[in-house]
Amino acid sequence: MSEHITEIVIFTVLFLVVSGMGFVAARWRRPGTLASLDEWGLGGRNFGSWITWFLIGGDLYTAYTFVAVPALLFGAGAAGFFAVPYTVITYPLVFLIMIRLWSVSHVHNLVTPADFVRVRFGSPTLALLVAITGIVATMPYIALQLVGISSVLKAMGFTGGGLAADLPLIIAFVILAAYTYQSGLRAPALIAFVKDVLIYLVIVVAIIYIPARLGGWGSIFDAAAAKFAKTPNPADGTLLGPNNQLQYVTLALGSALALFMYPHSVTGVLASRNRNVIKRNMSALPAYSLLLALIALLGYMAIAAKVVPLPGTNGLPDGNTAVPLLFDKMFPDWFTGIAYAAVGIGALVPAAIMSIAAANLFTRNIYREYINRDATEAQEAGVSKVTSLVVKVGAVLFVLAIDPQFSIDLQLIGGVIILQTLPSVAIGLFTRWFHRGGLIAGWVAGMGSGLWMLYTVENPATKHPHFGGSAFSLSKLGLDTKMTIYAGFLALLVNLVVAILGTIIAKAVKAPDGPDATQPGHFTADEGDPRVKDLDLTAST
Repeated sequence: MSEHITEIVIFTVLFLVVSGMGFVAARWRRPGTLASLDEWGLGGRNFGSWITWFLIGGDLYTAYTFVAVPALLFGAGAAGFFAVPYTVITYPLVFLIMIRLWSVSHVHNLVTPADFVRVRFGSPTLALLVAITGIVATMPYIALQLVGISSVLKAMGFTGGGLAADLPLIIAFVILAAYTYQSGLRAPALIAFVKDVLIYLVIVVAIIYIPARLGGWGSIFDAAAAKFAKTPNPADGTLLGPNNQLQYVTLALGSALALFMYPHSVTGVLASRNRNVIKRNMSALPAYSLLLALIALLGYMAIAAKVVPLPGTNGLPDGNTAVPLLFDKMFPDWFTGIAYAAVGIGALVPAAIMSIAAANLFTRNIYREYINRDATEAQEAGVSKVTSLVVKVGAVLFVLAIDPQFSIDLQLIGGVIILQTLPSVAIGLFTRWFHRGGLIAGWVAGMGSGLWMLYTVENPATKHPHFGGSAFSLSKLGLDTKMTIYAGFLALLVNLVVAILGTIIAKAVKAPDGPDATQPGHFTADEGDPRVKDLDLTAST
C-alpha cells in the first residue's frame, strides 16, 4: 500500500471536497423547508437544462459503466459493445415517453412510477407490484456502485479480508448516507458537475496517452485478437459469433427499454423544470454514448498492456480491477489518483439518486398506501430519509457478504426484473386499453418466466450454476440450436402476451376495472399550464 501513497492522498482529497459539496448542497437553491418529497426527493422539481444534463448523465453513466463495461470487453470481447448501441437507441425511444410522464406527474403530484400506475389503472395491487419491482431491481444496482469503489480501493492496495480492507468502503458510504440524508436530490445534482468533468478529463487523456504508449490502436486490437484466439470459449472474440448475435441484439434492445423504467431514471426526469428541459436532454444525452464507446475500449487497452486482474474473494481473477490496474500501470501516480477519484465519485452520484428513488417508492406506495394513509409531507420526507439510509446499509452488507463478481451478474438480472413494469408504465402512458387484471397476470407470468430462465443460466467462469448471467440458451426450449437470447426480452414478450390475453378475457366476462383518474390533456400539460401547480398531497390519488 505504501507505493500508492500519492494516489491515496489525491483520491482522498478529491473525495472529501466532493463530500463537502454534498453537505453544502442543502443550502443550494434552498427552499423554505426540505420536509417534503417534492423538495428532498425531487429537488423542488425545478432543475433547468444544464443541471438536468449532469444529473441524468451522472445517474445513468455510473462507476459500473466505467469499470464493468471495459471489464466485459477485457474478458469476452465484442459482446461487451452491446452497451453502445443500447444507449444510442434509448433516447429516441424514451423521448416521447418521458415528457408524457413529466406532464401527468406534475398534474397529479406524482413522485414515483408506481404513483402513476395507481392513478392510471386505479389498482393499489398493481401499484404495489410496480413499487416492489423497482426497489428489488434497484438494490443490486446500488451495490454495483460499491463494486466500482471497491475495485479502485483494491488497486490502491486495500486487499485481503477483515475490517482494514473494508473500512474505506464503509467510511465512503457513511459519508454518502449523511449528505444524502441532509440534502436529498440536491446533493447528487451538485456533485454531478464535478463527476462528469473528472470522467471526461480522464477519458480524453486515456484515449490519447495510453494508445501512444502501447504502440497505437492497431497494436491494441491485434493484442485483443491474439488473446481471444487462444480462449476456449468460441463466443469470445473481437467479432460476434453466429451463436451470440441474437443475444447481442436482444440484450441491446432489452437494456434500452429497461433503462428508463428504473425508478432513479424517472426521478431525474421528474426533477426537471418543464417538458422542454427533457426534450433538450433527450436530444443531447446521446453524446454520452460516444464517451461510453471510448470507455469500453479501455478493456482492449488492458489486454494490450498485459494487465493481470487481482484475485477476487473466490480466488478467481476479478475483471473489475482491470481498468484501475490499467490506470496504475500507464499513468503517473498523481494522474492515477485523479482517475481513481473519477471512478469513486462516479459511484456516489448514481448511488445517491438510486437510494432516494427506492426510498420514495417505499414511502409513497407502501408506507402511505398501507401503513399511514394520512401521512403529512414532513412525515413522508422523514420516512424517505430513513429508508434511504436502510437501502445504503443493505447495499454495503450485500457487497461485503457476497462475491462482487456475482453481484455484477445481478445487474443483468435487475434489467430482467424492471422490464416487467414496462406494460403498465411505458405503454400505460399511451393507452388505457389494458385491464388491471391482465397487467397483473402479465407481470406474474413475465416475472416468473424471467426468473426461471435466469435460474437455468450457468457461468462456468465464476462457478455459478444458477443466475450466472442473462444469456438464455434456446436449446432449453427444445430448439435445435446453440443460439442464446436475452432472458429479459423473452420474459417481456411473455408478459405482453399474457397481459393482452388477460385483458381480452377480463373484458369478455365484464370483470370490474379500476378508475382512470387521468385525462388526455394531463399528458401534454407544461410549465405555466394552470393544471401544473403545487398540489396538496391529499390531491394525489
